[in-house]
Order: sequence, then structure tokens, then C-alpha cells
Amino acid sequence: MARLQLEFPEHLYCYETVLTVRTTDINGGGHLGNDTMISMISEARARYLYECHITEGVDADGIGYVATDLATTYRAEAFARDKLRFEIGMMDLNKYGGDIIFRVTRIGDDTLIAMAKSGFVFFNYRERKVVPIPENVRKALPPQANWLG
Repeated sequence: MARLQLEFPEHLYCYETVLTVRTTDINGGGHLGNDTMISMISEARARYLYECHITEGVDADGIGYVATDLATTYRAEAFARDKLRFEIGMMDLNKYGGDIIFRVTRIGDDTLIAMAKSGFVFFNYRERKVVPIPENVRKALPPQANWLG
């Protein structure tokens, strides 16, 4: 069976943040647990969107974004007190959404810990349907993010 391969163009990374692995993030195998990595990716995403002036909540018109999928590949273990660098960017943007990409490395030895990609679309919560990316959000998106038309 083919394994998932995640590789992203270097020029798409435009933001980074650092999170520290807590003792409570360690699973029975003695390393960072999958569930916690997903939570850390969510926190890194929230920080990135905040820097892009994109709110995670629903706006006055009932529009917000929805995560549609998440793919993660693990390359190495992370342990308690490791400081992890989350490099983030966007790709494959279209009328309705796109993908947020992540590269996670351990600061200190620069070991690649994980790669991830999270899809998103904008959603009108009042009408319960997918809607185009709001114009104010389009303007806030990074210039190096690639658009698909």
C-alpha cells in the first residue's frame, strides 16, 4: 500500500511559531502523541491566521472557515520539553478555500518531526453552505500562496 507523501515548495512558507512539548503531551510510547500533534497544528494554524488578520470565529454575516481535512506524516519522535518550530504557508487556493501547510522541526538539532496539510473552505453558518473566500480575507492572504484560478 502506498504511503502518504507530503512535500511542499520552500517558497510557500511565510510564517513560523514555536511551541514546546509538555510532559502531559507524551503518550504511552514515551513520545509526543498523535492527538497532541493535531492540537499543536491547530494552535499554530490559529496563530498564523491571527497574524494574517483572519479571525477563526464566525463574522457578523455568519461566515467563517471550516477545516475540511488534515493529512500528517511523522518523520521523527518529539519528547517532553522539545521546542518545535512550525513553519506555515498556504497553497492550492481557489474560490472557496485551499490548504494550509506545515513543516514541524525540532529547534536545536533541526530534525524534521512532521509535515502536515490542512484543507479549509469558507462556510455560511446561517445558510449552511460553502461560500467564496470573503474579499477582506483574500486581501490578507500571503502573496506567495499559489492560486488555482
